[in-house]
Amino acid sequence: MKLFNVPGGVHPKDHKELSADRAIQAVPMPVELSLPMHQHIGIAAKPMVQVGELVTKGQLIGMCTRGAASNNGITAPVHAPTSGRITNIAMQRSPHPSGLPEMMVTLEPDGADAWGELPAALDPASSSVSELVERIHRSGIVGMGGAMFPTAAKLDARNNVDLLSLIINGAECEPYLTADDRLMRERARNIVDGISILQRILNVPNVIIAIEDRRVQAADAMSDATGAHKGMSVVLVPTLYPMGSEKHLIKVLTGEEVPSGALPSALGLVVNNVGTAYAIHEAVRYGQPLVSRIVTVSGGAIKHPGNYHVLLGTKVSHLVETCGGFSQPPEQMLIGGPMMGLSFSDLEVPITKGTNGILALTKSEVKPGTHRPCIRCGACIPACPSSLEPQDLFVLVRNEKIEPALDAGLADCILCGACSYVCPSHIPLVQFFNYGKGQALEMRNEVMRAARLKRLSDERLVRSEEKARQKKAKQDARKKAIADRKKAHEQKYEGEVKA
Repeated sequence: MKLFNVPGGVHPKDHKELSADRAIQAVPMPVELSLPMHQHIGIAAKPMVQVGELVTKGQLIGMCTRGAASNNGITAPVHAPTSGRITNIAMQRSPHPSGLPEMMVTLEPDGADAWGELPAALDPASSSVSELVERIHRSGIVGMGGAMFPTAAKLDARNNVDLLSLIINGAECEPYLTADDRLMRERARNIVDGISILQRILNVPNVIIAIEDRRVQAADAMSDATGAHKGMSVVLVPTLYPMGSEKHLIKVLTGEEVPSGALPSALGLVVNNVGTAYAIHEAVRYGQPLVSRIVTVSGGAIKHPGNYHVLLGTKVSHLVETCGGFSQPPEQMLIGGPMMGLSFSDLEVPITKGTNGILALTKSEVKPGTHRPCIRCGACIPACPSSLEPQDLFVLVRNEKIEPALDAGLADCILCGACSYVCPSHIPLVQFFNYGKGQALEMRNEVMRAARLKRLSDERLVRSEEKARQKKAKQDARKKAIADRKKAHEQKYEGEVKA
């Protein structure tokens, strides 16, 4: 298959050797699980259990109706990762640098790890597409590459456009992270079965499984597994960060560029992660909802780096303990990879559906240097995979010129960190751009709020005018009725006088 040149990209040291060659290991049952009700993009789930309630593994504990009017009904339910007792339902610290609280359900495992009654397995060949999509939604499956977009909502693209291809993203480009690599090596046939279910739902003739060319063992395992499946091909893409970015991957595979502000479906494409395909296999074939995932735990401060099968809600502290603890105090802790990951310090935050890695980096692994003024060297420009000019965007955002920054392409920035990586002045460009995007969102929300208030005011004015019109009409009708009665009375009186 012909590959196309793409702009930008960098080659950071990948450090994947720390965890790549160690088989996936199970994590011992923790004493407590903290389950955020918002483990996805969209509407947060609402707790469906009460404190003191006994639950079984796989039981629904959080749900928001998919057909909700707000946010196009984008949501995903949450299930109990094991059996036990609900001990708390309250706002707790979220696994996010902001530390802002969010609704969480706390579960105390009983040790039995007993599954409850699960929905019957579905035969992908004989089940209807709507049945398969509903199973995926009810199983709480979201994008497992970190985006956490509800998969059922993404599959709705089949109702709006004619789809041409399904791209399966196995290009795990972030340094240190090897969760997808190990999953493909060890469970390739299950992943391919999930891919075939996606292929049937989307009714696409062509499936491309993209894997970085250095992940040879994963590529071989996936190639063997796809042998009997028509229309599937494994394609090796260059090991270049951020090759795992959805739009970057589409560009290198098809030569086409997703329009600004549009989704891949605009080109007739849908992109899903290999972990998502695996979760779909589990849900359709066995009725098992998404209650666990593979997480890379790595970095120079971790005693025993590796990939671990982790129950959702497991606290980072328990996961680190499973890895033997720290070999030295970490300089920085990250959820995700070092390029796009989120820094955190509280080890009591939980693993969620979008947590593909936990990194504990030493001082030597963290990029040194203090922030210095921009020297206009332009090194960030050829590194940008979105063909932007980060140095100009930086100046605009720093000076709070958000609208000009949007005109210059801020919305197209994927926050990959390639510009920050090559910056000799160590300017935290990604943080500036993330701030700018937040300000742009606030501006948009303010415009929407103003428009809503105006609409409500206009509607109230219309109602008020209609009420006044109806009142006047009633008054006029009453006056007319009185006049008519008076006239009739006068006519009757005159008639009687004449008589």
